[in-house]
Amino acid sequence: MAIPTTKDELLQAIRTNYSKLVCELSDIPVDQTNLLILQGHAKGTVMSINNLISYLIGWGELVLKWNKKSEDDKEVDFPETGFKWNELGKLAQKFYQDYSDLDFTTLCAKLDQTVLTIVELLEQKTNMQLYGVTWYGKWTLGRMIQFNTASPYQNAVGRIRKWKKEKK
Repeated sequence: MAIPTTKDELLQAIRTNYSKLVCELSDIPVDQTNLLILQGHAKGTVMSINNLISYLIGWGELVLKWNKKSEDDKEVDFPETGFKWNELGKLAQKFYQDYSDLDFTTLCAKLDQTVLTIVELLEQKTNMQLYGVTWYGKWTLGRMIQFNTASPYQNAVGRIRKWKKEKK
């Protein structure tokens, strides 16, 4: 799928990639969701399906936080308060920990709600707000959202499919 350059393309990419992810998650036995079976987000680490979902929730919540702070004319700490861009592995570990008390079903429901809230946010934005002006560094708001929604959903689908293929 091409990189979205409009609001409609971004919404379509999120919906398409998330739909594929939901499909892949739907047939994973719950008793396998806490097993450390996937390559982790930090080099040399492994993660569970639940960790992967936690990671996606974490980035989705950050997207919403960034937008809220920006709308309130407050400074946004990118990528997250206490983390630098070269510490994304540590940030992934934080996300795993943030949601470690939640089971697979609850994590999936929380991710559904996060994605729904992001889609609702996007539907309120104009194409100009999303792609007409730079928002962070050289990136537009639409591109920053895509980096942290549609792209990681697609990546997660690939990780899950690879694991499913290897376990056959």
